[in-house]
This record gives sequence, C-alpha cells and structure tokens, in this order.
Amino acid sequence: MKKSESAYKTISEVAKLLNLINPKTGSLNTHTLRFWETQFKQLRPKIFSGKRRYYDKKNIDLVKKIKFLLKEKGMTISGVKKILNKSDSFNLDEISNKSISNENLDIKNKIRKISNLIKSIKDLK
Repeated sequence: MKKSESAYKTISEVAKLLNLINPKTGSLNTHTLRFWETQFKQLRPKIFSGKRRYYDKKNIDLVKKIKFLLKEKGMTISGVKKILNKSDSFNLDEISNKSISNENLDIKNKIRKISNLIKSIKDLK
C-alpha cells in the first residue's frame, strides 16, 4: 500500500526519494539529512517518540531545494543559507522544476538518437 503525498515520510524514505545513496555500499545516506538539519534552521522535521524523524511535504520540498542548490548548482552551504534566509528569494521551485524538465528532455533526446542509430545500423544490413 502506497502512502499518500500528504503523509509524513521517514528519514529513510526521504533519502530514497532524493537518491541519497552511497555508491560504494548502496546504503542510504540518512546522515546527510541529519547534517543538513544542523546547517539549515528552516529544515525541521517532526521528531516523535523514539527520536524518529518524520518529514512533511513542506520539509521534503525544502530538502529538494537544498539538494538542488548544493549538488546541481554547486553552491556552498553558506550560499544556500543566504538564499533561504532572504525573504524575497527567487522562485526556487521554478528553477528546480525547469532543471528536472531539462534532464528529462536530455534523456528523451539521447533515447531518440540511440533509436535512430539502431535504425540506421539495421538499414545497413
């Protein structure tokens, strides 16, 4: 049974959603999320009994923005802090969504090129 979009997600589910996986071991890098909590005051998951972290949609969106700025744009932690602390910060959703759309477009173009190459090879036979 799949959780609804509005349901709280565990730290492991969020790490999986963001593809925070250690390439050597294949394990989830939940420590990255815990570290980001110490660095970004805006990121505050709910901590219930047993000190388990639960992320709501607002926190998940914020983590996506942080990851986008740090990993995709190559910004520093202090640079991301400045952006997140600005009250009139630019629309990160639009920028990150545009980046995701461009990634999908790149993949579609690569698939199209591969498909055309396969067709041309078949025509040579």
